[in-house]
Amino acid sequence: MRTRRAVVLTAMIMAGSVQAAGGLLNEPAKPTVERVKDFVVAQRRSCKAASSCEEAVEMWCGGYSRADADDDGIPCENVCRSRSQVDSIKQRIGC
Repeated sequence: MRTRRAVVLTAMIMAGSVQAAGGLLNEPAKPTVERVKDFVVAQRRSCKAASSCEEAVEMWCGGYSRADADDDGIPCENVCRSRSQVDSIKQRIGC
């Protein structure tokens, strides 16, 4: 099992906050709001962690396909109640 520090570093590398050169890590790039948001979403990769339908839709649009396990167009049914709610959020966030 990876430590929290390794998970955080991996997420930062994937988000582009840390650059690698010759196998060594340089100084971290200045984080942007978008990179921080990507990091937070990467940390919440389960429906149990989603606190709102909007958060669940963001995870789903960001590539977390397991959010809609039954393929009915409604991700994380523990927080999203209807297809119209999901469609409204998708339209608002540009997914």
